[in-house]
Amino acid sequence: MSDVKRIALERIERLMEFAKRHAEDHPELAREAGKLALRIARKARVRFPAKYRRLICRKCGTPFYIPGSFTVRVRDRRSTHVVIRCNVCGYVKRIPAVREKKRRRGETENAKK
Repeated sequence: MSDVKRIALERIERLMEFAKRHAEDHPELAREAGKLALRIARKARVRFPAKYRRLICRKCGTPFYIPGSFTVRVRDRRSTHVVIRCNVCGYVKRIPAVREKKRRRGETENAKK
């Protein structure tokens, strides 16, 4: 891995931890840190780390640590998925939940036997 990408990942991690710490008291600071982390990832052309990918809005950079910044729903239409909606910009993130549904179905069949 190149030095630029390694430095970018370190800074993204630092910014996301900063956003997590300050989300309650200073939501605007947390939002700016999230935006900056996204800009760093895009500029360095590095994938956003998986452990933070679901904790931030890709459109506006709002970290979902901030209370009231998002809504979560589980939908069973089409295929089962979790819908996370940003309350700041309206961006909708859909996460498939098929694996959990299959696991649950397997547990109920085993219980019947």
